[in-house]
Amino acid sequence: MASKFTELAIDCADPRGLARFWCSVLGYEVQDDDGEVVTIGSPRVPEGRNRPGPVPPTLTFAHVPEGKTGKNRLHLDVNPTDREQADEVRRLLDLGARHADVGQGDASWVVLADPEGNEFCVLADRCP
Repeated sequence: MASKFTELAIDCADPRGLARFWCSVLGYEVQDDDGEVVTIGSPRVPEGRNRPGPVPPTLTFAHVPEGKTGKNRLHLDVNPTDREQADEVRRLLDLGARHADVGQGDASWVVLADPEGNEFCVLADRCP
């Protein structure tokens, strides 16, 4: 038996604000919120621990006092499912993302940063 990837924890200054942003990006909903830690996940999938096979991971945003410094060593990649990459990038910018330069050069993906500066990539492939 192997482990499943079920959750990604992200330190941040504003857990509720970052959770709102990522809920809008991914179509997720808040699953738990105690003010200091907010967990979001897919509304279509039950708790993943006892479910066989892969499950969409939840994202947990935990309040920390220190700010982000430097480039992320781990980041999310997202794929638009119902629109082209350029349209999705515009949507994410409207939600509060901003362009980021991490030295990617000329690439097929677009690097953005969420409202707290965490980089993520918008890929060109359409994957439902």
